[in-house]
Amino acid sequence: MTRHTTALFEPARLPGLDLPSRLVMAPLTRNRADADGTPTPLMAEYYAQRASAGLIIAEASTPNATGQTYPNITAVHSPAHMAGWRRVTDAVRDAGGRMFLQLQHGGRVGHPATSGLTPVAPSPVPLPETIYTPEGHRPAVVPREMTAEDIRTTVADFAKAARNAIGAGFEGVEVHSANGHLLHQFLARNTNLRTDGYGGSVTARIRFTAEVTEAVAAEVGAGRVGLRISPGNTVNGIEEGETDELYPALVERLGGRGLAYLHVGYADPDTAVFRRVRAAWPGVIIANPVLDEISTECVHRASEALLAAGADLIALGRPFLANPDLVTRLRLGAPLNQPRDRYFMYVGGAAGYTDYPVLGAQPSSDSIVALDGGRVA
Repeated sequence: MTRHTTALFEPARLPGLDLPSRLVMAPLTRNRADADGTPTPLMAEYYAQRASAGLIIAEASTPNATGQTYPNITAVHSPAHMAGWRRVTDAVRDAGGRMFLQLQHGGRVGHPATSGLTPVAPSPVPLPETIYTPEGHRPAVVPREMTAEDIRTTVADFAKAARNAIGAGFEGVEVHSANGHLLHQFLARNTNLRTDGYGGSVTARIRFTAEVTEAVAAEVGAGRVGLRISPGNTVNGIEEGETDELYPALVERLGGRGLAYLHVGYADPDTAVFRRVRAAWPGVIIANPVLDEISTECVHRASEALLAAGADLIALGRPFLANPDLVTRLRLGAPLNQPRDRYFMYVGGAAGYTDYPVLGAQPSSDSIVALDGGRVA
């Protein structure tokens, strides 16, 4: 093994929060909550196992019932949700960790078979693919176009969810405006066909994301709030249009608000939009790289390229999923466990969740095959 001593392991800081390293655990939906969205004791174990991350950003949690995307995802709009999350944050804090919670509304990425409600969106444009529900994959439904009152209520729901998250023990929250969910749907020209003040021009399309973020910051303090974007991301049928204009405009509107960070998903240091966003954003940027493979060398190579391009922190998803001791492995140059995708979502239970081995406790290859039905991790 080759020991690494890169800037990844240097201490870092967010407003009011010291971090022991620049390594951030990215939010990853894992579908291990109860059916009503309440986090489970198994989730507390999972996150506590990964408490050595410089910061954990917990998986997307919905601010209201309409925003639910898939079965068994977390929520943060009831006392039961807050109590479940408190068990998680207590376990992570006891293990020496720090957590933010990502707030996400699915918009058109939802289904009545899951939530009991018709999903809402900026315009009545359905998801162009099937969606997973408790009844299996189902055709997407046409979402209901949000009224002005729906928009005001949803903004208020995000602010209340942020207050709930702080009450549940999180150090802060991340507003999710990426990956084809509601806020991203307002940004994109193919999902936002509105002709009012929230659609049409770039200035109008960034308005909803900006208003949600500003309301959350007003509720809990800007230094407790991050924003996630993923410029050019086409997941969930998104076609942004004007990507190179959207994100500099959004950064210009929010850059002076004193937010904790801007989290750039699928970050590519060689793109013009990343360079423009970095140049314009006055604070901390968390960058989430696209990895060619899950290996120590690939993680170091991608991370160092982003740090050299101006990123302050590096967010990793699947490497943390499969390696509870990822920070130690990267520091030592040790091999990484590979994610067992069969257990990533929709299956529940400990398999592929809390059973990944740490250094010094590696199971035999035979036992890993038994865990994953023939695939060696």
